[in-house]
Amino acid sequence: MSAYSTNEMMTVAAARRLRNGAVCFVGIGLPSKAANLARLTSSPDVVLIYESGPIGAKPSVLPLSIGDGELAETADTVVPTGEIFRYWLQGGRIDVGFLGAAQVDKYGNINTTVIGDYHAPKVRLPGAGGAPEIAGSAKQVLIILKQSHRTFVDKLAFITSVGHGEGGDHRKQLGLPGAGPVGIITDLCIMEPEAGSNEFIVTALHPGVSREQVIEATGWQIRFADDLGETAAPTELELTALRELEARTAAAHGQTGGEE
Repeated sequence: MSAYSTNEMMTVAAARRLRNGAVCFVGIGLPSKAANLARLTSSPDVVLIYESGPIGAKPSVLPLSIGDGELAETADTVVPTGEIFRYWLQGGRIDVGFLGAAQVDKYGNINTTVIGDYHAPKVRLPGAGGAPEIAGSAKQVLIILKQSHRTFVDKLAFITSVGHGEGGDHRKQLGLPGAGPVGIITDLCIMEPEAGSNEFIVTALHPGVSREQVIEATGWQIRFADDLGETAAPTELELTALRELEARTAAAHGQTGGEE
């Protein structure tokens, strides 16, 4: 088994969560990398949809943005953005929304808007894009991001995209159709919502990661499942597919290394 980085473990663990044949609405960045790795390994028949209109995109390199030409060139078809949202997403035809985040809280709510006061922010983030609609209407949502005190916070500065709201059945009370986030995949562990409370708890640690590391990197009092598991290490096949994808991307975009 060759050595692998924590980022590689995170991407592989996220890719494994995407079932074969699922229709997946993909965010740019880490979600796109994980979704395309899934397509190249465990889920060859996954249907990738991007906000700009491509359906069934099969890029050989990772897109720089949703407007990347290769998404359209490799797609089964391209439809107007309005149709993506109205017919596909709000029509209940998206199995999985795959999102990144700048910050997330214990109920899987996402901030990608500002850090600090909204009117005088310390940091202005990329903004919402289609994430609020994806988080609201996809049948399930997966979230992928690196774990630290800055990213896993007790209280979000701004709720861009609703997860489980204030917990329990708050999401249902808000009238949101989708089931909300079912998994948060980080470079340390996998979290899933606890039945009833819908608070995210750790259900699996990545190999070599301790509970203490996770506690240290979480801004709320994180809890662990009674039957805490361990993520299987990446296989040679998964690592090779991921590294080749990153190498092709780097060569195509004139970079020397991967995107991280």
